[in-house]
Amino acid sequence: MTRPELLVLAGLHTSGVDAVIARIRALDPTVAVLHHDLRDVGSGLVHRRLRAGDTDETSELELVHGCLSCTVREDLLRVLAGPARRVVLHLDPALEPEHVCWSLLHVTDRATIADADLLGVVTCIDTGNWLADATGDDGLAERGMSGIPDDERTVAQVAVGQAEFSDLIVHTGTADAWTLARTEAVLTRLVPAAARLRLADLDERVFLAGADRPARRGRPDDVHAPLLRGHPPLARDCGVQLLLFSARRPFHPQRLHKAMDVLLDGVVRTRGRIWLATRPEAVLWLESAGGGLQLGYGGEWLAGADATAWEQEPPERTALAALAWDPRFGDRAQDVVAITYDADHEEIAAALNAALLTDAELAAGEERWRALPDPFAWWDTAAGAPACPAPTELIVSSTHGEKEES
Repeated sequence: MTRPELLVLAGLHTSGVDAVIARIRALDPTVAVLHHDLRDVGSGLVHRRLRAGDTDETSELELVHGCLSCTVREDLLRVLAGPARRVVLHLDPALEPEHVCWSLLHVTDRATIADADLLGVVTCIDTGNWLADATGDDGLAERGMSGIPDDERTVAQVAVGQAEFSDLIVHTGTADAWTLARTEAVLTRLVPAAARLRLADLDERVFLAGADRPARRGRPDDVHAPLLRGHPPLARDCGVQLLLFSARRPFHPQRLHKAMDVLLDGVVRTRGRIWLATRPEAVLWLESAGGGLQLGYGGEWLAGADATAWEQEPPERTALAALAWDPRFGDRAQDVVAITYDADHEEIAAALNAALLTDAELAAGEERWRALPDPFAWWDTAAGAPACPAPTELIVSSTHGEKEES
């Protein structure tokens, strides 16, 4: 029996996504397109639409035990068990495909999801507006784009996340030459391995088939995966450039808290592993897009871990940790990558360096570090994780200078 193929389709702008769906259905009239509209999810309802062949069905779903991820996942699995050879999961504009794919791969009946072939992610971007979205401060709620209660994410976080996790980017809309050039410069550094097509050129490649199929295929990276995925250019283009920051001493939490704003001005994307002096055992994941920033718990360093912990880690991680092992700090380090378009790299590096512990603070030792003032809220891993956790657990969310503990 042939396994059904699953394609995840994302995008902020409805008209462009609808045009791509029309092209997909023209290429393969048998494809099933499943969409969940979240405008009333705050009331416990999801509006479902399923298009397959000549049928176009709409209905309402109640949240499965209050969980959006579970609702989408269980409905999708029912469609995958149906007659369609190909299924397109058309995401609500407010959803990021990495979180959806993580849920499909990790919080589900593995025997059932194994019966489908996850082809990967296609993201539609409005070429004339994507860069402004990806570098702005607007919240999803301000744009009326999210019905998810207490959703504090920015449009930039979703726009960048959708593009970054894609295997194929489809350009819709129009843009002047300068906007197009800058957008391409950003995408080349943000997601160098993804193919890019114009809507007018969209063909069977939308199904990500053949020898050139991208390697990601909807699989989220581990926190310890290389920060530079693929081979992005390091040279400056249209003002867009990569910044690399590394250090082998911990951050002072108060000084880092104050320095975070430097990652929000003139920066498209920041990603990295952070080591806080007050939490020397914890790997923290730093991520920003436009005017939004998150810092989350991503596990623990191997420094101080026993042999059992080493054996449970992927061999790639243990090999890299051993190669870069420091006699005092082990694998603990600061590693941050940023894509900038209008920022002073020397200013960013100076702010981050100033947030590190001084020689005197470093010499005081870990017991003194733990007593330093710490403005960050902390995820209590001992209390247990939620039923459907995200890849990293949120510690602090910041929106352009206004840091909120959560």
